[in-house]
Amino acid sequence: MKNFFLLVLMVLLSSVAFAQPSYAPFSVSIEPMTIADAPGIHSFTWAKSSDGKWLIIGGRLDGLHRRQPWAAFQAIHNNTFATVLDPVTQETWSKSLQELPAPIFEQLQSTNQNFIQVGNKLITTGGYGYSATVDDHITYPDITVIDVDEFVAAVVDNQSVIDYVRQVEDTTMAITGGQMGYKDGVYYLAGGQEFIGRYNPMGPNNEPGFYQKYSGQVRKFELDFSGVAPIITHLEPYTDNVVLPRRDYNMSPQVFENGEYGFTIFSGVFKQPDNTPFFDIVNVKDDTFEVVPNFTQLLSQYHSAKIPMFDSINNTMHTIFFGGIAQYYYDDAGNIVNDDKVPFVKTISRVTRLNDGTYEEVKLDIEMPALVGAGAEFIPVDNYFSEEIIDFNALPENSKTLVGYIYGGIQSTDLNIFFINGGTQSFASNTIFKVYIDNTVVGLKELKSNGLFDLQLTPNPINTGGINVKFYNPTKAKVSIELMDMTGKKLADLHNATLGAGSFTRHFAVTNLAAGQYLVRISNGLYSQAKVLVKR
Repeated sequence: MKNFFLLVLMVLLSSVAFAQPSYAPFSVSIEPMTIADAPGIHSFTWAKSSDGKWLIIGGRLDGLHRRQPWAAFQAIHNNTFATVLDPVTQETWSKSLQELPAPIFEQLQSTNQNFIQVGNKLITTGGYGYSATVDDHITYPDITVIDVDEFVAAVVDNQSVIDYVRQVEDTTMAITGGQMGYKDGVYYLAGGQEFIGRYNPMGPNNEPGFYQKYSGQVRKFELDFSGVAPIITHLEPYTDNVVLPRRDYNMSPQVFENGEYGFTIFSGVFKQPDNTPFFDIVNVKDDTFEVVPNFTQLLSQYHSAKIPMFDSINNTMHTIFFGGIAQYYYDDAGNIVNDDKVPFVKTISRVTRLNDGTYEEVKLDIEMPALVGAGAEFIPVDNYFSEEIIDFNALPENSKTLVGYIYGGIQSTDLNIFFINGGTQSFASNTIFKVYIDNTVVGLKELKSNGLFDLQLTPNPINTGGINVKFYNPTKAKVSIELMDMTGKKLADLHNATLGAGSFTRHFAVTNLAAGQYLVRISNGLYSQAKVLVKR
């Protein structure tokens, strides 16, 4: 333990001399709590009333969906109630939604709706589930608007909610597993898919067949609430059939290095034709979208609770991810592990946009207490938020501050359960975690996936020739650098020698690589990190 703290101190002291990657001047902690009648739920829709109560709609009451078509996404596990939770008094109220007209009721009990709250309006679109009207599983072609304060009050008082819900059908809203954003009167419906029929892992041409189409778009529209039903004005979408066909991911508000407000699409599934997760991230702006160059997000691929936080003094934008599902995670020895089965993980990580517009990914020194987080949501307290983003500089100085709560999500009994899932290997969690930001921290124990070593690969991608591997070694140690394929199989030893503390650059010829993705892994016997290398 003494040697560990000595190492941390050496890293901090040497940061002045050796261009270390930035570290965030805060730590994150979580504290579990329970509300007696809170349902176990995941992949749901939520909003918050002006007096701080949570409105929970839709989602599923079971765990990870099963592989057998007859058992997957059974209607019996749909959430057909509206639930109101008060995190302060820890009271719960619920009301069946079956009083609503069938089109509204069916959509509101679906899973993975795309939603956003703007003022007192909860806007939700799409969602997937069994429709009794159609007698099939569908993605709902509807947009529904809820007056949040009035709806919440009606649930608490056990009154009808029918006057506080409006819906209009629109086939462009038939999306599930996408994300929504809002800026200056414009709504952004990003990614996701339309899925009709029973889930079948054997594919659409095996009985029972299904229809599946990824959006491949960021759909933009405006809404007019002045009439009986919302009126939609469609704007020109962004379309890209390589970058944007992803689903079940995280999108979060973003402040870019020039001060512009927009959104970032983080990771997601599944990239074709390999059926693997996405590792790149995409910035969405007023009139364009762009893949962030030279960055890979390894530690979070699936929808989970996330916190966006902006530090205006240092012009850095942090997004923190809690648990979920990822292809990479760190083992107890600090080694990065590649599991192409894409397991459940405990990882809490952050992706930071630095003041020069580059990005780094970091594993925090805490984890979720269990394999929980996929399909969970972060619900903030209001005190320190602006435009859905924590204002880091508004937090009380030298304090540990409650910024919100994580609710729900799938909790798994093991890393990989998909191929053995009989319905008992996971469940919908009802645990609530208080989330604190502590800005009293002097130095943090973080494993940076783009480097405790400040690992940099240039050029990346490569076409011909070799690569320059730049890294920082925090203390005298034997340093190994390996080239691996994406399964973790070692292809070549690039470097294996003792180095002192300092910054280094090594050039390696890798001319015989086939086009594809590879890992460059660096280790000093104590820590190990890896970065994806792309060969074109």
